[in-house]
Amino acid sequence: MNVKVETLEKNTAKIIVEVSAAEFEDATVVAYNKNKNKFNIPGFRKGHAKKEVIEKMYGVQVFYEDALNHILDTTYPKAAKESGLEIVSRPEIDVEKIEKGQPIVYTATVATKPAVELGEYKGVEVEKADASVVAKDVDAELKRIQNQNARIVTIEDENRKLKNDDIAVIKFEGFVDGKAFAGGSGDDYPLTIGSHSFIEGFEEQLVGHKKGDEVDVNVTFPVPYQAKELEGKPALFKVTVKEIREKQLPAIDDEFASEVSEFETLKEYKASIKADLKLKKENAATQENENRVVRKVVENASVELPDAMVQTAVENMMNDYARRLSQQGLTIEQYLGYMGMTPEAFMEAQKPDTADSIKTRLVLEEIVKKENITPSEESVDAKLTEMANMYKMDLEKFKSMITDADIQGIKDDLAIRDAVDMLVAEAVLKAPEKKSKKAAEEKEEAPEA
Repeated sequence: MNVKVETLEKNTAKIIVEVSAAEFEDATVVAYNKNKNKFNIPGFRKGHAKKEVIEKMYGVQVFYEDALNHILDTTYPKAAKESGLEIVSRPEIDVEKIEKGQPIVYTATVATKPAVELGEYKGVEVEKADASVVAKDVDAELKRIQNQNARIVTIEDENRKLKNDDIAVIKFEGFVDGKAFAGGSGDDYPLTIGSHSFIEGFEEQLVGHKKGDEVDVNVTFPVPYQAKELEGKPALFKVTVKEIREKQLPAIDDEFASEVSEFETLKEYKASIKADLKLKKENAATQENENRVVRKVVENASVELPDAMVQTAVENMMNDYARRLSQQGLTIEQYLGYMGMTPEAFMEAQKPDTADSIKTRLVLEEIVKKENITPSEESVDAKLTEMANMYKMDLEKFKSMITDADIQGIKDDLAIRDAVDMLVAEAVLKAPEKKSKKAAEEKEEAPEA
């Protein structure tokens, strides 16, 4: 096997591989043994016709496809290693020459790991994230807890009309072009008005109707939609309002506080909520400060990502997602269909975030390299212990089950973590710019209550 490398633009390269005629012939024998039982040759028992006989009847190319796949499986990994390239994508294979008795020549076009040109990364300035808790934050949390403790009651008043936030128990059947369609009917369905859980415009047409009303609801299916045959089509739903229910919210007072918490008074409860929110916001602010510093460092760097690198990362993400969904009995097509998306559209939507993640990782790796950052043995051991505990395994047994590559991956991740800590420690976190008097009043610290 001969390997040559041709450098292309935008961090791509072409690996040119020549495989000897003898290796090609061996591969056709492998393909013959794999497929010989599929051929019915007059005068021979099935599977007993010689390779030359089958080739004479069907042409010498009959085994080329499987032979080529065998050659690629056995030679490409070696060629990729021999090329010395840092390959970051799946290869795009083109067969340049394939002929009986001759060497095979194929090319593999690949993306290569791009170089990173660091800009300013020490002492970058970013605006410090706000960790203050204001009165409206406490009120919003109280409102959320109040909603959690609401009672759902059935309205007995026959004249009571549906309004937003009510729950309409409905029977419905949908028609397109005058015909009922699959999945378009239901009974005793509890629909919260204003939840937008049905097709746009459906819920609004029920507002103002009473129990027992029969309503014609006209809507148009969106594009895209999980049921392709319904995309963009107008539909009529015949709806019967069988029941109206409403949420009854408890009063926010001392009694409420004593029922939902360990505190006897609303004042004590609000002070506790404020303390909890303060801790959460401080933790969130710490994470946001880190994100802002890293984003600034990445913005200051220059990296040209090859398209194939991003595409491969997106495909890997999709394959992993599909594997996890299959464990729940779903295909990726079914899951995305529920959201009105195709796999292709979903992957395209993921590319910007994926590209940002790749660029961030590359920049941080370059900083690790430039600063010669190496994680301590203590931090590596602590991480291994954490992982062993997660899998409920003895540490030594866990170590025996992972590879050197796994260990190196852990070390690389810890080095990245150390690099981020260094960047944050050396960054300048500026106080937020002063806002108007009105805005300042709105941001006034929540009282102790």
